[in-house]
Amino acid sequence: MISLVLAMIWSRRGQALTLALLSLLAVASAVAAPAYLIAAERAIADGQIATAPTRELTMAARRSYDSASGDASTGELRFPEIGKLLLDLEGFDHYHAAEVPTVGIEVADTFPSRLVFRQEVCAHVVVLTGRCLAAEGDALIGERTAQRLGLAAGDRIELSAARQNGAVQPITYVAEGAPKTLTVVGTYRPVDSGAPYWGLHGYFVFGADMGPGEPVFTNAATLSTMQRTTTAMAIDGIAEPGVIGIDRLEQLRAELTAVDKAVGELDEPLQFDSGIPVLLDRIDQGRAAARLLVPVMAVPLVLLACFTIYLTVGYGAQGRQSELAVVALRGARWWTRWWLATGESLAAVLAGSLAGCLAGQLLVNAVTGLIFPGVGAEPAFTSLRYAPFAALAALAAAVLAQRRQLTSPVAGLLRRAPSRDRGLPGVSEVAVVVLAVVTGIQYALAGDPLEGLGLFAPALIILCLALICARALLPLVNRYAAGALRRGRLGIALAGVQLSRRPGAGRLFALLVASAAVAGFATAAVDTAAQGRAVTAYLGTGADRVLTVQPITRQRLLTAVGAADPDARWAMAVTPLPSGGTGSPPGIAVDTARLGAVAAWPDGAVAPERLRALLHPDAPAAPAFVSSDITFEVTATGGPLRLALSLSSSAGLGDVVLELGTVPPGPQTYRQDVPVCERGCRVNGIRVSGEGKVPDITGRLVIRGLGTGTPAPLNDPTRWRATRDARLSAAPDGLQADVEVSPSVVDAVWIQPVSTPYPLPIAYAGEVPPAELLPGLNVVDTPITPVVELPAVPGLGRRAVLADLEYVDRLAVQSREVQAPQVWLGPAAPADAVDRLEAAGIRVVSETSAATVREALDRQGPAVALWFHLLAAVLAGLLGAGALALTVAVDRGRRTEDLAALRTQGLRPRPAGQATLWTYPVLVTIATAVGVLVAVGAWRLTGWALPLAGITPPDLPLPTWPRVTALLAAAGAVLSVQFAVAFLGGRDLRRRIEPR
Repeated sequence: MISLVLAMIWSRRGQALTLALLSLLAVASAVAAPAYLIAAERAIADGQIATAPTRELTMAARRSYDSASGDASTGELRFPEIGKLLLDLEGFDHYHAAEVPTVGIEVADTFPSRLVFRQEVCAHVVVLTGRCLAAEGDALIGERTAQRLGLAAGDRIELSAARQNGAVQPITYVAEGAPKTLTVVGTYRPVDSGAPYWGLHGYFVFGADMGPGEPVFTNAATLSTMQRTTTAMAIDGIAEPGVIGIDRLEQLRAELTAVDKAVGELDEPLQFDSGIPVLLDRIDQGRAAARLLVPVMAVPLVLLACFTIYLTVGYGAQGRQSELAVVALRGARWWTRWWLATGESLAAVLAGSLAGCLAGQLLVNAVTGLIFPGVGAEPAFTSLRYAPFAALAALAAAVLAQRRQLTSPVAGLLRRAPSRDRGLPGVSEVAVVVLAVVTGIQYALAGDPLEGLGLFAPALIILCLALICARALLPLVNRYAAGALRRGRLGIALAGVQLSRRPGAGRLFALLVASAAVAGFATAAVDTAAQGRAVTAYLGTGADRVLTVQPITRQRLLTAVGAADPDARWAMAVTPLPSGGTGSPPGIAVDTARLGAVAAWPDGAVAPERLRALLHPDAPAAPAFVSSDITFEVTATGGPLRLALSLSSSAGLGDVVLELGTVPPGPQTYRQDVPVCERGCRVNGIRVSGEGKVPDITGRLVIRGLGTGTPAPLNDPTRWRATRDARLSAAPDGLQADVEVSPSVVDAVWIQPVSTPYPLPIAYAGEVPPAELLPGLNVVDTPITPVVELPAVPGLGRRAVLADLEYVDRLAVQSREVQAPQVWLGPAAPADAVDRLEAAGIRVVSETSAATVREALDRQGPAVALWFHLLAAVLAGLLGAGALALTVAVDRGRRTEDLAALRTQGLRPRPAGQATLWTYPVLVTIATAVGVLVAVGAWRLTGWALPLAGITPPDLPLPTWPRVTALLAAAGAVLSVQFAVAFLGGRDLRRRIEPR
């Protein structure tokens, strides 16, 4: 019997080979999912480690010693005891560090000079002049500090340990201890100020109250011999390349937990800090997302493979019915009949299943080697855990497909004409529909739909919709074929009849639809996720590049950016808006004239040019002095009153509040030379306050003249506005202000020129801002008016506000340095953009680029897992092509006989060619089009739950639908392969029926 089965296989070796390949794909799909997950988890860990910030690659043990609390103020440096445990951790480079706050070389006393010892510092700085540290008393000075203070190698400096003086505001630093004479042996520049070597100490962070961001480096011997106040000791552990890897995650987590526990058991107050657990958690979250996304596409792929085997085996069994009839007619026993009926198919399926175990792993090795170079797939036996189930499912599908041939009587097997399909769905079809409905309901209602049966919902919905479409479409094809026959179009009629009345044609159509739908669904997930990552990277960042710069006034920032980019093509000034506290949305003020050229703009938002018109309507220019010679004429009655002028340089040279002092009764003229106004100054406002001890002071002030370049509109009170407790009116000789003030500057009255719209227009995203006032911008809250809604504010998200930076600056009566100002760079930014900005007076602190953010997102769990969706799309297309090839091969014999007989009876070549060449190509074309629609429907029902947006989805308007072009590309790829199979099969059939 075995030899007979082998002979049957050989005689139909093409069909057997095709069936074996389909079984190979089925089992390979089951093997590929867990194998890919193993590789994906390694790639996720590798990607997160490669893009992790310094904080997540370091750990530090810190201990502060203070002479005021009895700790030693001189002598050998005492490093934390926990250092012994840190040094025992393998794979970390350890560096000792100590720091003392000092004074003595800086003029300002609002920040200390940081005197720092750091182990191996000379290997991580470039010595520009002189030499590096060698002996006790050596000091290394930063290049900018040396230039600013006029220091050079060989100079001597004196530094004294310092302590905060909290009794004054702002806080100052005063010397406490004997001065230490140091020799400047060289100047330095860090090789990379962001390198992990520097740990979390922020040595190179600078600001108005933080210092220049260049510590004075010395050695341990120097610190040990000087009198110290507060000494901050630290041991930093920097992870070596490769130490944080997928194979050591749990071990490393346990080691860090042990260190943290040991810290809690120490008697001395010690701080242990590490960002590594954050990195480990993010890797775990990415791996969890991959474990959800890969099965979502693996399940429909395996079901599609089983459906393919069921269909192709059934087609083959129909082609062998005459053989099976002879076996049954000869009275063979049931097991012989069963073996002869199923042996050929089962042998091919079993052979393909065994080969699929190896093919699946090799396929994953090839794919992951291409997309994750250097990571590796790390083959494991766990990759095969689903292979036996897939093989059993393939064998079961093969047996079920032949059940009719096993149970039908001889007469039924001998019938050449198939029994008519009455249009009633079979048990299997009903079961698929019921399961699709049940799992779909659970998917929609479950809190976490990607668990349990929810994982099967996309696959079952796709299969259910494919079967429904096949049931609905083929009767229409049959009706169209009948109409074509009545109209005498024989070729079309024969092709339509072949499609609509051939046994199993409906299932073949459903299979081709499902094949295209699986490819379309996978493409939808990949494309939607790619769009989301692009939105997150660019709209979430705000622009191509975002530079955070040193604290600076708004006017100076605007002026400097304008100087660096005078054509407004690539740079835009941005500052944060003052926050209104809990519940208040964040906001930014931007130079709206440059929005269109620089900012990433959300889809569906008003055009940047239109937004500029709404947020920056025309307004009168503020009165401005044209030179440093400032003249102010005023008459005061009542009081006593004090006056001050707030001025901002028109050239970005600075800002000043010019104190004029107490105004005597009667006419007064003030004239002063203000250097910052050398190139012109804008009048921000006039401050009126009281003097003395009386709580309530009333007075009248008439402003008679401002020596501005153009006459100030003093006779028109509508061109001025005042804060509370002031009434403005016109006087014969100027602007009259009746005020009620107190001696406190906080209760002063400000009189401002009307040079902006008021209230301030803003754009908003999300709900209309709950507060009608913008706090913190001025001495009193500034009223705002929302004028336009945006889908999102670049850089902030779907709940934020945006205002015009120039008008925000004009509204501020006192110009102060803004913390964390930014300069956004657009796609046209030149390579030396940072150099141009620094030449204009802006010092860059840090940089974030959309490309870097995108790279990090592309290496997170969801993005890595979605590569499997592309692999599944390819396998789905191949399954459909293989099933079609086997169907065409099985049909070839019977269709050759039928069409050859019709040709002999006079069927013309043209209709015969139409019936042969276009039957299956038309079927494939229709099925692909319907498959795309099925993919869209399945995506609408289930795509919303897939974790495509990343580990921590940003508050941005992320796309939820794929692009039409992506779906068309997927459909085109599937159609091209399957159409080629169908066309070649039709051409071979046409060659066979032509008379020789």
